[in-house]
Amino acid sequence: MLKIAYHPIFKHPLPEGHRFPMEKYELLPQQLLHEGTCSKNNFFAPEPASDEDVLAVHQKEYFEHLKNLTLDPKAVRKIGFPLSEALVERELRIAQGTIEASEFALEHGIAMNIAGGTHHAYSYRGEGFCLLNDQAIAASYLLRKNLAKKILIVDLDVHQGNGTAEIFAKESRVFTFSMHGKKNYPFKKEFSDLDIELENGTGDEDYLGLLKNTLPRLLDEQEPDFSFYLSGVDILATDKLGKLGCTQAGCRERDRFVLQICHDRKIPVEVSMGGGYSPQLRNIVDAHANTFRLAQEIFF
Repeated sequence: MLKIAYHPIFKHPLPEGHRFPMEKYELLPQQLLHEGTCSKNNFFAPEPASDEDVLAVHQKEYFEHLKNLTLDPKAVRKIGFPLSEALVERELRIAQGTIEASEFALEHGIAMNIAGGTHHAYSYRGEGFCLLNDQAIAASYLLRKNLAKKILIVDLDVHQGNGTAEIFAKESRVFTFSMHGKKNYPFKKEFSDLDIELENGTGDEDYLGLLKNTLPRLLDEQEPDFSFYLSGVDILATDKLGKLGCTQAGCRERDRFVLQICHDRKIPVEVSMGGGYSPQLRNIVDAHANTFRLAQEIFF
């Protein structure tokens, strides 16, 4: 059975002017239930992640300031959301959702988080709507519990996974692969183990060609026994924070290729949603829903 992390706090309301990136977290599970892709049994509600699991990735001083709501105002502005107890709890539950989804993926081949993909969170700070790095926390958990020996993180959000790259810069058991807009945020990039930078306007043919030439080779070379997939839909031409030119069909084919190759090679995969900022919410929700539809089709 496909297991999906979801908690009502994922859709926690924010002050006016900060709600747009969050609305999809309420609408996406409703859509999946409405169309019959998922039932209530597919969803599980995570508790907050433990301090131990968070501190395996994030620096203690930063995490303490988060919990105590004492971050410097400049650091809060860099995150992009007003800091609150509910927001910190939300990130902790997202992180735990990805940990548990990783365990479910070991059992079922795949599991998903309706939120997550908080790849701009560094070990020592947050930025870009990200406070804690959920996939980094889960990857560290798998390694510490000896549930995986070599992990591949496939980050196909339109923005580079800069926080993830920083966190695992010296960890040979985690290979970070980010394919993203060259001239998009973050404007100062970190160094992933493999970065593919895309020019503005890159469309389906070039995008999919690069991906299909790269991912099989990485799997051959790295031989991971677990994978994380960040399936941001901000690669769409309609996205107001992205600069690429992909269509809904191209985005769906991207997801199909990644999930199919993980399935065929028997590599468990945890999927977190990442970004999506098209002006029409229906475009965001439908593009994200495609990822869940394909997970059901390919794995179950």
